[in-house]
Order: sequence, then C-alpha cells, then structure tokens
Amino acid sequence: MWEVTSVLLDALFVPFRAVHTMRALGGLIVDWIFGTCVVMWCLAIERYWYFKRILPRETAHSHTEWANRSEHTSWKARQIRKALISRLNAGMSANIQVLRVLVPLAPLLGLVGTVSGMLNVFDSMAARGSADARSMANGVSEAMICTLSGLAVSISGIYPVFYFKRKVRLETERLAEKFTY
Repeated sequence: MWEVTSVLLDALFVPFRAVHTMRALGGLIVDWIFGTCVVMWCLAIERYWYFKRILPRETAHSHTEWANRSEHTSWKARQIRKALISRLNAGMSANIQVLRVLVPLAPLLGLVGTVSGMLNVFDSMAARGSADARSMANGVSEAMICTLSGLAVSISGIYPVFYFKRKVRLETERLAEKFTY
C-alpha cells in the first residue's frame, strides 16, 4: 500500500521537479517566464469561467431589459440595442488583449535569457583566456533552457487566445440575432 502511494506521489511531483530543475538551470529569466505562464493561464481560466457562468446571466438580464421595452423600431431603441450588445461585447473582450500580449512575451523573455546565457559563455571564455568546453556548456545550457521555456509557454497559450477571440466574435453575432427589432 505504501509503495503504491509513494509511486503515485512521485508521479504527481514529476512536473514540479522538472520546473525546479529548469529554474536551477535557466536562471532568473525562467522565473519571469513561468510567472508569465501563471498569469496567462489564470486569465484563460478566468475567461472560461466568464463565458460559462457570468455571460449567460448578463445576457439574460440584458435580453429581459430589451424585451421589456414597449417599442423596438425607433432610432432611440436601436441605439439602446446597440449599447446593450456593446456592453456585453466589452465584458467578453476583457483581458483578451492581455492574453494576446503574454503569448509573444514568453519567447521574448526566452530570448533575453538566451542572450544572457551566451554572454555568460563569452565572459567565462574571456576570464579563462580559452574556449573551455566545460565553461561554455553552463552558459549554453542556460541559454537553451530559457529558449525552451519561453517557447513552451507561448505555444501553450496560442490556442486559448484564438479560442476566446473566436468565441467573442460568435457570441456577439449570436447576441445581434437574439435582440430582434
């Protein structure tokens, strides 16, 4: 029984150990990259929550407000309809721009780490006066870990950005059809 529990715990902690190892090998920039990852995925989860739980309530409230109007064809009514749809669209679009910025930010931070690692290689070469493979390996390793981390975070965030952009567009079209004249 204890062996099974130990194996399960080891399996659960593999990702945490991998992140810890990457942090140790990649330096300070990897912390920034993983911070970007945490913020990006928190925003993605928040958007998912908004679309599943909050938007239906807001849509129902706005639709009730629209349906309770006595007339729907005047210029004023059309402006109110447009404002209701616009308000819902603004709620749907919130934080998507931040997600759109975080996706390309991660590989740029990886590039900063790459440059930093390569500078460490050149510093060690200059300090020793030769191109010792051992001294170069540490800096190159740091550079590659940063690049890998930045690309992995960015790739993982591409889908949520496009999913939510598409979702906003489709929901806005659906709202325009729902709020009939």
